[in-house]
Amino acid sequence: MPVQVTVLGSAQDGGVPQPGCVLDCCRSVEVERFPVALGITAADGSTHLIEASRELGRQMRLWGVDRIDTVSLSHAHLGHVDGLGLFGREVMNAAPRLHCSASFATLLSETPAWSTLPFDVHIWDGAYTPLEGCGFTIEPVPVPHRAELSDNHALIIQGPEKRLLFMPDHDDWNQTLDSMDLRDWLNHLRIDIALIDGTFWSADELRHRDMSDIPHPPVQETLALLGKRREGDGDVLFFHLNHTNPLCFSESDERRELRSMGWNIAEEGDVFTL
Repeated sequence: MPVQVTVLGSAQDGGVPQPGCVLDCCRSVEVERFPVALGITAADGSTHLIEASRELGRQMRLWGVDRIDTVSLSHAHLGHVDGLGLFGREVMNAAPRLHCSASFATLLSETPAWSTLPFDVHIWDGAYTPLEGCGFTIEPVPVPHRAELSDNHALIIQGPEKRLLFMPDHDDWNQTLDSMDLRDWLNHLRIDIALIDGTFWSADELRHRDMSDIPHPPVQETLALLGKRREGDGDVLFFHLNHTNPLCFSESDERRELRSMGWNIAEEGDVFTL
């Protein structure tokens, strides 16, 4: 059985439509988007969740599973962890193995609503195999992002044949790349499929907020670093889309521009075989 990764969510933490939004972007939604998450179906049939959102029930139905064997968490921001309570006795009463950083494990133990959850907590120290016989490994890569609650990691999922990068959040490319070229960085990590932060299209997208409070590299900037796709390039797909991002709309000029350069958008239900 191959290792398959299913996109369970492609939106920023608030989802699409986002609660409280009365703008056209949420009143005329083409496709509902869940907070970002992945589901990995392993070679042995075991099931592995990346991020735990409040939409977990619908995401499990999309994935077609009724149990989860392991959970891996990149960081502690809202949409990535607000489904943790669903594993408690009020709902699933399940005790999957939970993989996280030491920083997140401390937060878990010190948060009253989480400290009694029945997780089997495993703190990662480099690349790890979620379960013996699953046929893949996960390698956490430290990535700078607002660390008021915990540190943040991108995750590289290594299957028998391909490597997938899961990086929904980071502050800016200068810090993440540390003087490397973006293409060189992806090649250095040997990435075949990159799911990367596409939260905002442009730096002035939220005119009513100071965007320095919510740092993410705009897609425009990432495209300038990538340039057009060349022969031999891996797949790059943008996700973690904010509800204001015009990439949410299939006929937007922004989406046409992105696709004309050879790149794409990750959508709920997309499946990648590793």
